[in-house]
Amino acid sequence: MAATLAGWDLGRQLTKPALLPVLAGWAAARGGPRPLIAALLFGWGGDVALQIGGDLAFLAGMGSFAAGHVCYLVLFVRHGAFADRRAALRRAAAYAVVWLVVITLLWGGLEASMRGPVAGYSLLLTAMATGAAGLGARAAAGGALFLLSDTLIATGIADWPRLPAHDFWVMLTYLAAQYLLAQALTCQDPRRAAPGPRAYREVTPLN
Repeated sequence: MAATLAGWDLGRQLTKPALLPVLAGWAAARGGPRPLIAALLFGWGGDVALQIGGDLAFLAGMGSFAAGHVCYLVLFVRHGAFADRRAALRRAAAYAVVWLVVITLLWGGLEASMRGPVAGYSLLLTAMATGAAGLGARAAAGGALFLLSDTLIATGIADWPRLPAHDFWVMLTYLAAQYLLAQALTCQDPRRAAPGPRAYREVTPLN
């Protein structure tokens, strides 16, 4: 993060690929479920691909992140994020509006070859954020920050004006998202939950 903020590209290139493996190791040490470890490692694959540059590497990175979102969705379903159908539909409707607004605004600035992949990936990302919102405050914040981070990336692809220290904000929201999701899901792993009130609070969605 310091290298990104300082504009030290070599430092960022050397340290960024280490971030998600460290987080995956932390989650594994806490007994995190396998789909969570897989999601974090797919995030690492996406990070590496995006550092290479070029359209093919970007699409490969997007595909790796998409696989990570599928892993997250598997965990959200396992933990009952969609069990309350009415609440899930309300969250889905709210996020659908966000997705539609964002993709409509970005559409004209995207190259024709990128519109389909970006629209499909962003829809999957939105579904992940919707599921995360059903598992309490930490997971909800993680899903929302992941959506924000990737939206900031998309604005750069569409040649929108960039924020000051744009890459720093992309990385800050992304890392916070992955950490919050990992923390929420290690706490909510049903195999680790002990009987009693604490386990009930951790496994049961907070909303």
